[in-house]
Amino acid sequence: MKPRISLFAEHEREDLRSKIGDPLVGLTKHVDFEALAASIDAAAPRPSRAKGGRPPYSTLLMVKILVLQQLYNLADDALEYQLLDRRSFLQFLDLTESSSIPDAKTIWLFRDRLAQAGAGSLVFEQVQQQLHKHGYMARCGQIIDASLVQAPVQRNKREEADTVKEGTMPLAWKPHKRAQKDVDARWTKKHGKSYFGYKLHASVDKRYKLLRKIEVTHAAVADTTVFESLLDRTNTSRAVFADRGYPTNEREATLRQAGWRVNIQRKGSATKGISAAQKKRNRRIATPRARVEHVFGALAQMGGKLVRCIGIVRVTFALQLKAASYNLKRLVFLKEGGLAPF
Repeated sequence: MKPRISLFAEHEREDLRSKIGDPLVGLTKHVDFEALAASIDAAAPRPSRAKGGRPPYSTLLMVKILVLQQLYNLADDALEYQLLDRRSFLQFLDLTESSSIPDAKTIWLFRDRLAQAGAGSLVFEQVQQQLHKHGYMARCGQIIDASLVQAPVQRNKREEADTVKEGTMPLAWKPHKRAQKDVDARWTKKHGKSYFGYKLHASVDKRYKLLRKIEVTHAAVADTTVFESLLDRTNTSRAVFADRGYPTNEREATLRQAGWRVNIQRKGSATKGISAAQKKRNRRIATPRARVEHVFGALAQMGGKLVRCIGIVRVTFALQLKAASYNLKRLVFLKEGGLAPF
């Protein structure tokens, strides 16, 4: 079929995009980005212009750019190109008539400034407030789980690796080399396969599949050590679900005494398996517990299984921002007919 030439081609394509559904339109409609920008300015005030220089881009614009980066899993250079080329991005950022677009270095510097200021937790909490404002309170219980997040593997000599494990850097490393070495990530094994990086520990509400509480650790930290700190006491239900990695008699007794309804799957030992009743109980728990895997799967599609940055500070901010962006995307889905609050 021969392409049809039209003087109104751009408007016709825009009408077609509207009919198909642009996810960024929903973000603009339902998310208060000004409140997000205000929380960032409170945690990391904009640099002083006392010495002059080019005026910085607004925090509102930059936070929207960071959300785009998380949703579409773009590196800084790729994001810069998309900002120059992609009309839907420009419309979302209100830059269609602007000749000035933040470049990759500007994006990196803004993100790193927020990471060093620890602004990620405030952003995540501000998103929680917006979820509550829309009526999406944590309901029907919570599911606790963890997911590995891989980092670039470090090629260190054995003696260097031993020094890093002790929490220090080898004296022979020069400053430029130290800047390229991740001394916070650790190796761990899962299903017989080795992984290097970090873990994202999360509590997800059972009804809406929204991330309610998160923690970031290196990969060698056992899932069970952060269980209690992930409990979301704002959930309207006292039911808590978890897989075989979390059960201990002491924990379950303490939780029940505190009023929690414990649904943690049982695990056999090397010498003794679990009973038929315990297997039946595990299958009953498996269905609601699987909802957390849907969340981690969505995060994986957004690039949440791999980090490009170095160090626990930057990784923590990156994963907090990723989790907040997932919640915003999920909010749009819920508001546009996915599931109404009650």
